[in-house]
Amino acid sequence: MILAIISFIILLALVVLVHEFGHFWVARRFKIKVEEFGFGFSGQEFGFRFPPKLFKFKKGDVVYSINPLPLGGFVKIFGEGGEGEGNPESFISRPIWQRFLILFAGVFMNIVLAWVLFTIGAGFGAPAVVDETTIGSVKEIGVMITAVAENSPAKTADIRVGDMAVSLKNIVSGNALEIKTVEELQGFTKDNLSQKVKITIKRGKIIMEKELVPRANPPEGEGAMGVGIALVGIVKAPWYKAPWEGLKDVFRLFYLIARGFYNLFLDIFVSGTIPTDIAGPVGIAALSGQFASLGILYFLNFVAAISVNLAFLNVIPIPALDGGRILFLLIEKIKGSKVDQKVEHAIHGAFFVFLMILVFFVTYRDLTRFL
Repeated sequence: MILAIISFIILLALVVLVHEFGHFWVARRFKIKVEEFGFGFSGQEFGFRFPPKLFKFKKGDVVYSINPLPLGGFVKIFGEGGEGEGNPESFISRPIWQRFLILFAGVFMNIVLAWVLFTIGAGFGAPAVVDETTIGSVKEIGVMITAVAENSPAKTADIRVGDMAVSLKNIVSGNALEIKTVEELQGFTKDNLSQKVKITIKRGKIIMEKELVPRANPPEGEGAMGVGIALVGIVKAPWYKAPWEGLKDVFRLFYLIARGFYNLFLDIFVSGTIPTDIAGPVGIAALSGQFASLGILYFLNFVAAISVNLAFLNVIPIPALDGGRILFLLIEKIKGSKVDQKVEHAIHGAFFVFLMILVFFVTYRDLTRFL
């Protein structure tokens, strides 16, 4: 629990502060007044007195604050709400291209952070899915658990994402297998359905044994054990190729996240359901602790993945987020005049409430799953 909390704070500090610093730095470069740089949220940002800010100080014209709700961060820029039109220090008075760069700067910084972290991983040797096309030296190849389904035999046995599958043994017959490939694990599982199996796993440096019974008729989309698996190894690229490999990792992950968000929107707005594998702050904290326990490079890769996720979330045109604000700039450019500020703020406000409800719902579900 302590490791999860500490690693989650580090993750948030890296991902959120880098994102907000992008907005902050570009706004200051354009000599636009920045009123506050906040980490987390307090009741004040929503028009309430409670909960109050935990800590704040003022340097120059900017208030720097740390707030109790660790759901992100913010930069309060003068004129973002439409005030101060005509004032050269106001956001609303600046040309569209300057406002666009300020809004896009957070996304850009998250991409840069992910690229740097993936480059470090590629240069020093980071865990990655391997096959015959893998570039660089590869060691410590094994089968990793990449996903665990809710209410599955693996979940009941406390098998976790990041565990390495070492061996399998049928407790009754004594048949055993040292696992070297994904196909071997799948084949053994298929041959031992509905039978008690002992699986030896490696979690960090700790070897442990778990018992489970592979299901003969698992739910659609799940396997007998209820796990996702992949052949992974520690891949180390030559130093001169590491930046390129890091950049490829960013765009590969960006594409996968785009596909995931497409399916998520279909689930929410078409079927009216929220997939069970969507994690909120509590779920991300639990996962960050698990990856941190595996080693620093695993954790840095996880931070990079979250950073790409945040970048994508702020690219898509959802009101209340950066992409939604950029959408209104595009509308302004097309129509040749500013969008009515009251209308824009009402739309942003409505979507912000919706997003907060979604976050709290997922957080509640995470609490029932992880605590």
